[in-house]
Amino acid sequence: MLTQPDPSLTNDDIRPVPDSERHWSVMSMASLWVGMVVCVPTYMLAASLIQQGMSWSQAIFTVMLGNVIVLVPMVLNGHPGTKYGIPFPVLARASWGTHGAHIPSILRALVACGWFGIQTWIGGAAIYQLLNVLFSGGLEGPDLPVLGINGGETFCFLLFWGIQLVIVYRGVESIRVLETLAAPFLILMGLALLAWAYVKADGFGDMLARPSAFEPGGEKEGQFWSVFFPSLTAMVGFWATLSLNIPDFTRYAKTQRDQILGQALGLPTTMTLFAFIGVAVTSATVTIFGEPIWDPTVLLGRMGGGFAVVISLFALSIATLSTNIAANVVSPANVFINVSPQKVTFRMGAMITAGLGVAIFPWKLIESTGGYIFTWLIGYSALLGPIGGILIVDYFLLRKTRLNLNGLYRENGPYRYRGGFNPVAIVAFVLAVLPNIPGFLQAAGALEQVGELYTNIYTYAWFVGFGLAGLLYLVGMKLTGGAKDDAESAPEGEFETTSSKTEVSHQLGPDHSLAVPIEEADPMDATLDASMITEDVAEAAREAMVRSGLAVGESIHEDTAGAEAEASTQEPDEEKPHED
Repeated sequence: MLTQPDPSLTNDDIRPVPDSERHWSVMSMASLWVGMVVCVPTYMLAASLIQQGMSWSQAIFTVMLGNVIVLVPMVLNGHPGTKYGIPFPVLARASWGTHGAHIPSILRALVACGWFGIQTWIGGAAIYQLLNVLFSGGLEGPDLPVLGINGGETFCFLLFWGIQLVIVYRGVESIRVLETLAAPFLILMGLALLAWAYVKADGFGDMLARPSAFEPGGEKEGQFWSVFFPSLTAMVGFWATLSLNIPDFTRYAKTQRDQILGQALGLPTTMTLFAFIGVAVTSATVTIFGEPIWDPTVLLGRMGGGFAVVISLFALSIATLSTNIAANVVSPANVFINVSPQKVTFRMGAMITAGLGVAIFPWKLIESTGGYIFTWLIGYSALLGPIGGILIVDYFLLRKTRLNLNGLYRENGPYRYRGGFNPVAIVAFVLAVLPNIPGFLQAAGALEQVGELYTNIYTYAWFVGFGLAGLLYLVGMKLTGGAKDDAESAPEGEFETTSSKTEVSHQLGPDHSLAVPIEEADPMDATLDASMITEDVAEAAREAMVRSGLAVGESIHEDTAGAEAEASTQEPDEEKPHED
């Protein structure tokens, strides 16, 4: 049975999730992704690639490939969430240290706050269009000073913001219910919009027949690869955020099969389908309205009044709602909890996220399509790629998927490193980010020109950061000896030898304990050798003798020799985490 964790590192919202609270099946995980994928930014992703000169098929292929690539770290980082029931900020403690984990967590949270603001603005815009349709443009008016948007837009933005807070206030389980209900409705509405465009335009229009600008004789002949690779990086960067904090959701999955299959079904397939819907419908708008309309909120406003438009705008609001709450509230809320578990709850963390999302003036952030894709998406992927590389190398290559669960919640446990920070992770992260800084500054307009080398590196920002940080971390941990087996440093009582299914009790306070049933160990995990048990036995003997007032000296080794010999003849049972 685990001993009492430090109150400064835990509370009810970030403690391991017990079996009794794991309700997420394959359909739940797939529905989560459908709910997150069906949103305005996804609809417009392929559009941005076509504007860069790609044909529709090249654009759709780029979107699909990017999501197949990001699915790999998504599934890998989801593994510890399901196995140990821990969220992303707690997982980060294993590689970054109990306090160093704040670094990747806060970086991820800030990106999420930016996305929260963007999605809230999009959802508010859908409500604004809906009300304008119902009241014949009654919400239009002059822009307000400072804000740069009119009163109606401000009201709808804050209204959508408030609706999200009501749902989040009910907790994570309400998010699962929302995603499950929204997923089939959103797919149906997407297909309905596709059918409307096809019938109205008597086909999908000329855009789908438009050749690539990179073909011989085209406007950008021979430049395909110079556009393809940064575009692919942007597609990976789109969900690079969730590839880090996916344990926040997989910790509620029943088994590894549920999280792996659910994500594989929900992410790349839905992204590809919805990107195609965006391209096909936009192509039809050239025939219907005489110009391409990439923004679905604008398109629905141009469709005129009627019940169908009202339903469509309502669907758009639901799509944005389901994406924003799951993708951009859960992660930063858990991060803020991790910073101060005794003061911050999930609800309070969500409120902080919502406040920051408003403060960034999100409508300013997405004014430029080029800035949105090549500065925002690729820029933050240069930060998140290295974090993902460190997490995966630490968990799979160094620790072989075995974590000291109790140690993750202890100030002076095996993940303290130096004052709670792991210097190797910090150095690896900084060195992996540095090569991308010149390219980012050029993309952001801060520098007019940098060398071709830095431009090319920035083109592959996520891949460069992920690979370089992972390699540096692996070498650094090997050289410093920081990659010792977690079991060897397990405190007394960490590994029980009672049964194949044990209960782990997490003391959260004098009157609060949580029993976490732990299932059979992952077959890929190695079995503890006898030396791990004998070390625990010896340590237990020392502490017992000290409490009894006996001297701790040679007698300890003599008294524990028998225990060590006895333990060495037994096949030890490890504390077994949740698995299939």
